[in-house]
This record gives sequence, structure tokens and C-alpha cells, in this order.
Amino acid sequence: MTIDTLREFLLWCTVINYAFVLIWFAVFVYAHDWLYRLHGGWFKLSAQQFDAIHYAGLAVYKVGILLLNLAPLVALCIIT
Repeated sequence: MTIDTLREFLLWCTVINYAFVLIWFAVFVYAHDWLYRLHGGWFKLSAQQFDAIHYAGLAVYKVGILLLNLAPLVALCIIT
């Protein structure tokens, strides 16, 4: 695998992961009540707990994207 292939791979991983975050955020914002009712059938959560879990999940996922996709991509762009 060449550095150019790896750089392109990391770029597409970053794009796909950020698209997933944007879709998750859009569903959370625009379909909040539906999503809460859906999960409310499985788990006994208050609305505040539900919001906190999704907010924390989004934050952890974004940090993962930064550390595992974007930082290596930037490093490869710097060294080449």
C-alpha cells in the first residue's frame, strides 16, 4: 500500500464518518421525540438521560474520528 493510497483511504474514512455524525445529529434534532419513544420502549430513560447519552456518544465518536482518521491523514499530508 502506497502513502497516496493510505492518504486517500483516510480521507474517505473521515468523510464517511463525518457524514454518519451529521446524519446522527440530524435524526437526533429533527426526530428527537420519535427516537426517544423508540428507545424508551427498550430502556427506562428520562429525556435528560437520553439526551446526555446521545450527546456523549456523539462527542466520543467525533474524538475517535479526530484521533483515528483525521490526525493520521494530516500527518501523512505533512510528511509528503
